[in-house]
This record gives sequence, structure tokens and C-alpha cells, in this order.
Amino acid sequence: MKIGYARISTADQSLDLQTDALKAAGCEKIFEDVASGAKDERRGLAEAVEYVRAGDVLTVWKLDRLGRSLKHLIETVNQLHEKGVGFKSVQESIDTTTSGGKLVFHVFGALAEFERELIRERTNAGLQAARARGRTGGRKRKLTPKQIEMARAMMSDPNIKIDTICQTLKVSKPTLYRYAPSPFKKREESRADFLLSSPLRASDIDLTRSKADVGHTTIKSQEMSRLLDSSAKKGKQIKSKAKLIK
Repeated sequence: MKIGYARISTADQSLDLQTDALKAAGCEKIFEDVASGAKDERRGLAEAVEYVRAGDVLTVWKLDRLGRSLKHLIETVNQLHEKGVGFKSVQESIDTTTSGGKLVFHVFGALAEFERELIRERTNAGLQAARARGRTGGRKRKLTPKQIEMARAMMSDPNIKIDTICQTLKVSKPTLYRYAPSPFKKREESRADFLLSSPLRASDIDLTRSKADVGHTTIKSQEMSRLLDSSAKKGKQIKSKAKLIK
């Protein structure tokens, strides 16, 4: 049984030419798609591949109607071959059910593999030439080494706001911190570690950072809760001792 498949890229085009040619080729059922060939998923093609059974022949008007590329075309035909289904193209006169058609199709597959190898070799050669000239791939760096030094110098001054530095260098805050981490951030992390490891009372702790610290942020809530709980326990112990003395 011959099964036809027709595809057009846009709704402005017509399927009449393809369907007429497929019917003339003896197709009893035709699946259709209105989709670009660049799309990976095409409902009509998926239904056609699922519908065909061993001994059937999937027929298209031209090769480019089936595959978005030669690689995809070969993969589809191999998938059909595993199910025992043949493939035929009307315009190119390719029929994998015959020995001559299989030969032509495998020649196309060999040419496609040869083309991929050439592309890979050219790509690797271009990358090696670029590395030899000191160029690496990836996005261009936002800040130059001189700008990074300027950013670090400005960030060490507590009188300069972060927004001002970002506007001067024309970068966002995440980009600025990625190139020049804040010295105050490290200072606050060390201070928090010290508070957690020290047996201090909550009354001895300044819950706000100094004005020189960026953002004037407070100590983390988990650290505050831990210190206050410790202070409350000590207060209860003192009250119980006072009652015993009385």
C-alpha cells in the first residue's frame, strides 16, 4: 500500500500540486502538514510514520518535503526501514524498494556524512587559528582590566554608592560584583562567623552594621534568633537563682 505525505510551509501556498502527483503515483491515503521544514515536530509526518506498516511505501513529491535537512531525511528513512517500510520520491525517482534506489539513497547518506566531517574540520581549524592569535570564544568581557581596578578603588571608598559606580562603568550590579567583589561583604561574613562562635550576650551585639558598610543591612535573622534565645535562657537562670536566694 502506498501512503503519501505532502507539506507546505505557509497557509498561502497550495497542496494541490503535491496531492495530485501523489494520487497519480497510486497513493491511497495522504497525510498533510502546513509547517516549516525547520520544525522538528510535524504532526502529519508523525501520523504518517505511525500509520505505515511493513510492506507499505511512504511516498513524497520531492525529498525536501520529507526532511528539513539531509541528516533528518536519512534518519526518517532509516526509521521507516526498521519498520519494513519503503520510501519513494516522485521527482527524484528514488525508490528504496529497488536495488538501484537503495544505492542512490546510500550515496546521498555518504555525501551527507562527508559534508559533516568537512564542517567539523573547518570549525576546529578556525578555533585553533583564533587561539593562536590570543582570541577565545564566548561573550566579550564587559570590563577591561583598567576598569576593574577603577571599580575596586571606588568600592573601597564607603562614600561612593554602588549605583554611582554602576552608572559610571555602565554595567549592572551583578556584573560589577562578578568582576570586583565588595570588600565589605567579606568583612560582614567574617563578623557573622565571629558572632556565632563567641559566647556574647545579645545586649553586647550591635544589630546594625556601621555606616561604612554597604547597604546598612542587619545581621541575618537566624543569627539574631540564636543569640536572643541564648540571652533568654541566661535570664531565666538568673531569675531562678534570685528566687532561691530569697
